[in-house]
Amino acid sequence: MKKPIRIGALISGTGSNLDAIVGACDAGKINGRVVFAGADNPGAKGLGKAKKANIPTFVVDYADIIRQFGAGTEQENEEKLPPDFDLDDISRKQSIAPFFDTNRVHTFLKTRGIAEAALLEKMGPYPFDLLVLAGFMRNLTPYFIDRVNTDPAHPKIMNIHPALLPAFPGTDGYGDTFRYGCRIGGCTVHFVDYGEDSGPIIGQSCFPIDDDDTIESVRKKGLEREWALYPECIRLFADNRLKTVQMTNTLKNGKIVQRTVVKIVRPS
Repeated sequence: MKKPIRIGALISGTGSNLDAIVGACDAGKINGRVVFAGADNPGAKGLGKAKKANIPTFVVDYADIIRQFGAGTEQENEEKLPPDFDLDDISRKQSIAPFFDTNRVHTFLKTRGIAEAALLEKMGPYPFDLLVLAGFMRNLTPYFIDRVNTDPAHPKIMNIHPALLPAFPGTDGYGDTFRYGCRIGGCTVHFVDYGEDSGPIIGQSCFPIDDDDTIESVRKKGLEREWALYPECIRLFADNRLKTVQMTNTLKNGKIVQRTVVKIVRPS
């Protein structure tokens, strides 16, 4: 039997997906165990659930870091940046652009760099094979991603998104799906890349949206799918059945499109 994988988790809220993952590990459905649960705010309710499960927890208070940065002088803020933070490199790689103004983009990247350096430090005592974002409501920058994905051919940051990507990226996938009038909703598990919910898709699960559905009922349907889909995708990772490959396609106009996709291979 393969060695169980070590799973790290980052959360922002109730940790319902973390519950599902821990439950699947305990039931033997995933050959792995959760070795830590970190949050971006001290009020995340999922931290209490993790503690009850004897999972080590920690907090990096993003909001406090952003406030402190806003109150500091330029020199003070520069001194807070990690020594290996390369703004030019990160700006070149980062495809998330929350603001059009360059100075504000740089401020965004710098505050995230400070927070992410703290995250990496907190994660240091807990070696892991896979990092799952279980309702973690913060964009990760190349600074963090490159220090976790040390082998580009084997990504190890996984996220679940409340929509059928590539449709409706962002923070309110179920709401966007409902408001658009879609007849099918769903959720997507994918590896994380430099974009916003743009990484290679691992698995998807869908459900019908009926005439009498509301945003609340759509979210309820979606969460039920999430709790089944996320553990299944993690199981495939633990069983070494996920492989990323480069796909190249030529369109009718001659344009060549390249995309990294995930293949699910047969058990070895």
